[in-house]
Amino acid sequence: MSQAAERAAAPDAPPRVVIADDQTLVRSGFRMILNSAGITVAAEAADGAEAVTEVLRHRPDVVLMDIRMPGMDGLEATRRILASQPGRGCRIIILTTFDLDQYVYAALTAGASGFLLKDVTPEHLVAAVRLVRTGDALLAPSITRRLVERFAPHSPGHQPADQDLSALTPREREVLGLVARGLSNAEIAAHLTLSEATVKTHVTRILTKLRLRDRVQAVVLGYETGIVCPGTSPAQADTPQPRP
Repeated sequence: MSQAAERAAAPDAPPRVVIADDQTLVRSGFRMILNSAGITVAAEAADGAEAVTEVLRHRPDVVLMDIRMPGMDGLEATRRILASQPGRGCRIIILTTFDLDQYVYAALTAGASGFLLKDVTPEHLVAAVRLVRTGDALLAPSITRRLVERFAPHSPGHQPADQDLSALTPREREVLGLVARGLSNAEIAAHLTLSEATVKTHVTRILTKLRLRDRVQAVVLGYETGIVCPGTSPAQADTPQPRP
């Protein structure tokens, strides 16, 4: 049985992580923090190309990816890693020095599961790795919304996504619109007068039908497809927005 299959069969096994950062001290510090929490650091990488190689070699659960590295940057490395691992694959957390960096937005659209600032506390770092390993999104949808609203209209060559949403039921389109506005399951349930369990089921079906990794990707897609537009209030989000 492969390492990946063994971990899938034993979900309680410690997460395995690859750290990609061009600063040796950052990698060493993160390794020490993770190891002390019982998390295995399978490999380290000093640039994007090395990160791709190490991820393909070790098949980790999570990658901590610096966004700005010499040669191949973390954005291109993220694209290549996720393209090589369709379906679940590994989860990528982007490391950045700056909050709401435009490169973080690009990484999220490429499939990253969230981002952390490099001055993250040890406790938050460990919690983040464990969270995304379970398949959840690290980034709050409301923060993703801020990223999309700030950077999407200004991205070079930005065009609305042409993904087909016809597989969604009208109710699922409503739920997607509210997810894209940053509402939690509890808030969506209150808005639509549904139970949280029903909302959770709708969200799961949306992610499955649209082949999205997590809610972060659902937020991005909601804007990219025009189902919601920047400045739309949550009360308006369940009404599909026309494309220009």
